Amino acid sequence: MNLRAAAIQLNSTEDKQRNLATADRLTRAAAAQGAELVVLPEKFNQLAEPERMSADAEPLDGQSLQWAGQAARELNIDLIAGSIVERSQADPDARFNTSVHIGRDGLTRAVYRKLHLFDVEVAGTTYRESDCLSAGDEIVVSHTAEDVEVGMTICYDLRFPELYRILTARGARVLAVPSAFTLTTTRDHWEPLLRARAIENQCFVIAANQIGTSPPGNRSGGRSMIVDPWGVVLAQAPDEETAIVADCELARQREIRERLPALSHRREDAYRWPHETHA
Repeated sequence: MNLRAAAIQLNSTEDKQRNLATADRLTRAAAAQGAELVVLPEKFNQLAEPERMSADAEPLDGQSLQWAGQAARELNIDLIAGSIVERSQADPDARFNTSVHIGRDGLTRAVYRKLHLFDVEVAGTTYRESDCLSAGDEIVVSHTAEDVEVGMTICYDLRFPELYRILTARGARVLAVPSAFTLTTTRDHWEPLLRARAIENQCFVIAANQIGTSPPGNRSGGRSMIVDPWGVVLAQAPDEETAIVADCELARQREIRERLPALSHRREDAYRWPHETHA
């Protein structure tokens, strides 16, 4: 069985209506090419100043995910709605960076809130995601209509291989990586990290990145990719808003895992997490 997957590359800005219209157009283009699983980028509905995104945050039944549900149902696809800034219904003051898997019936199949918040300095720019957002605390594996297991992650999570190993140990065959990777880190780290996560976990990786400039002048690097379990890049986006599509050959994945059974050679009896770690 094959799974035809797509990654949507956007240049999202503060204009939600424009972002949703572009996401809709490119999602339809991917579905027209036969895509069964479509992944949107991080904060696909809005990339803006943190205060603006916090003020414009939506609940899980808000406008952006209502569109995603309608599109998934109409196009008969599984849709990973990249991520949105979610306004918590339990605590109206709380915000999360949240990815939602919506099934072909238009209903929510899984909700993942980003575990690792982006508090770094890159090329002279400081990012403090934790100033406006709270971290999630749950690792999430979902399932497509064909019962293909999908491990859900977001952007900066890519630098934490232990998360991806746990997703794989829980059955993930596909790893979704909606992102807004910075231009600098996309050029130097993006492809090596994606291919490493694919190779070490013998999984398909569907990585949908933002491209271009968004307020207040941050730049994302594009190069969205679909990578196979051998680390081969099956599709890569040019530097524009676009959809890329590739076939994930699940039989080849099984063959790779059988012939190079590294996942079954793990030594959980010997692994010990150190009591003290040094950054």
